[in-house]
Amino acid sequence: MRKLENSELDRKSVEDFKTSEKTPVILVLDDIRSLHNIGSVFRTADAFLIEKIYLCGITATPPNKEIHKTALGATETVDWEHHADVVSVIEKLKQENVTVFAIEQVENAIMLDRFKVETDKKYALVFGNEVFGVAQKAIAVCDGCIEIPQLGTKHSLNISVSAGIVVWDLFKQMSETASV
Repeated sequence: MRKLENSELDRKSVEDFKTSEKTPVILVLDDIRSLHNIGSVFRTADAFLIEKIYLCGITATPPNKEIHKTALGATETVDWEHHADVVSVIEKLKQENVTVFAIEQVENAIMLDRFKVETDKKYALVFGNEVFGVAQKAIAVCDGCIEIPQLGTKHSLNISVSAGIVVWDLFKQMSETASV
């Protein structure tokens, strides 16, 4: 085995990214305090050609030096908007026929390993504050909640880790159904 050189990775240019067909997933970040978490989510969104990120509440926005440290330029490729109120974003997405799931531990949540994407749907995933999670007011207007199964003592993951896990799972399912 030989480690690939950067020149061998077939990276898209910013222009190619902007014109590429996107994965039908939108990310909603609400009240995220850590600029590094925000940047990491942008980088994950870039890696999987995510359609858009909504930054809500106190979530900081680009351009920002601390976001850039982990985003590494992904704020230039991934479309994003800032809105003060997460509930209005969720309601807007639902009016556009987007199926909205909060990523949270709630009664009757669907465990991620049991969640099945429907190929005819576009999804939005809501991620909440590092300490308090997704606000109840946001959960109340979502179509449902997905929970990441956890077996240890903490039962909590960093928001950027959670986003990576859930985005990968949906991307994988969408790729498998597209190639069938």
